[in-house]
Amino acid sequence: MKLKNSITDVRGIEVGHAQDEEALTGCTVILCRKGAAAGVDVRGGAPGTRETDLLNPINLVEKVHGIVLAGGSAFGLDAATGVMRYLEEKKIGFNTGAARVPIVPSAILYDLNLGRADLRPDSAMGALAAASARDLTASDPPAEGNIGAGTGASVGKMFGTALAMKSGLGTASMDIGGGVIVGAIVAVNAFGDVVDPKTGEIVAGLRSGEIGPLRIGKKDLFADTLAMMKTPLGRGILGFASRGNTVIGVVATNAKLTKAQATKVAQMAQDGIARAIRPAHTMLDGDVIFALSTGAKKADVSTVGALAAEVMGQAILRAVKMAKAAGGLPGLNKM
Repeated sequence: MKLKNSITDVRGIEVGHAQDEEALTGCTVILCRKGAAAGVDVRGGAPGTRETDLLNPINLVEKVHGIVLAGGSAFGLDAATGVMRYLEEKKIGFNTGAARVPIVPSAILYDLNLGRADLRPDSAMGALAAASARDLTASDPPAEGNIGAGTGASVGKMFGTALAMKSGLGTASMDIGGGVIVGAIVAVNAFGDVVDPKTGEIVAGLRSGEIGPLRIGKKDLFADTLAMMKTPLGRGILGFASRGNTVIGVVATNAKLTKAQATKVAQMAQDGIARAIRPAHTMLDGDVIFALSTGAKKADVSTVGALAAEVMGQAILRAVKMAKAAGGLPGLNKM
C-alpha cells in the first residue's frame, strides 16, 4: 500500500476538522469507531485535558473511540461533548448496560491571543468535525496547516505574538516493516522554535526584530529562543512570557498494543517533540501526546515507540511548513 504520509494510513483511523477562520480557532477529531487501545503522556507544565486518567493502565476502560485536539484553551474541552453526542447517535461507545458511553479523551491548546478570544470550539464544532471524519482515498491529500486544531497555532512566543510565526497542524506516517504502520498528527503551538532534527537549524520560531526600543536577536532571520533565554533580556522576560503554548498530538499504529504498551509509545513519542522543538516541555507549554493501537500486527513495542518519535518529528515539521500567514503572523506556506 502506498502511504499518503498521514495518520489515516493506519487502518481504522479517521480524521475530521472544523474551524472558524475569523476567530482563528478550531478542532481536530481522530476517530477509531471500532475502538482502540490507548495511552497518554502529559509532559508539559501547563496542560489542559479531559478523560486522561481513564487511560492509566490500571483503570477499567480498555479502549477509546476518539481523541479531540482543540483550540480555545480550557473552553475548547467542550468540543469533546459534541463528538460524544455524534458517536452516541452511531451507537458507538462503552456498554454500561444502561447506555453506550463513547470514550473521547481530549487535549487543548491556547489560541485566544489570535483572532477572536470570545469564539472558541464548542460541542457544535466538535460534532461537525466528527461528522466530517474519514480515512483517505487514493486521491485525497492530507489536510494540514491552518486547519482544525492548528487554525490559531503559532510558535516562537517568548515575547508574545510580536515576533512569533504562524504554525498549524501536521501529519506524517511511516512503514516500519512487517506491514506495521505508525502515523502521527500534531497541532504545534509551542513557546519555542521548531528545528529540523536532522540539521538542528531553526525552521520557524522567534524572529529577530524590534519591540519598541528593544532589539531582539541579531540580523539573522531567527533570534533563537534558547539563545535568548541565556541573555539578561531573556531571563528577565521569562516570568512574563507568553503562557499561551502547547503541542498536542496523537500517534497511531496497526501494531497490537496493550494499554500499558500504548502508554509507553506515547512517552517515547514525546522525544519527537524534544528533537523538533527547542526548548520543549517547559512550564509554559502543555504538551500532551496520545497513542492509539487499532490492529493486530505483531511488533516490538520499543521499535514502535522509537519510530513514533521519528514520525512525530516529521509531523511537527509539516505543521510549520504548511502553515499560511494569519492573524498578522508570517507563515512558511506561500501558496
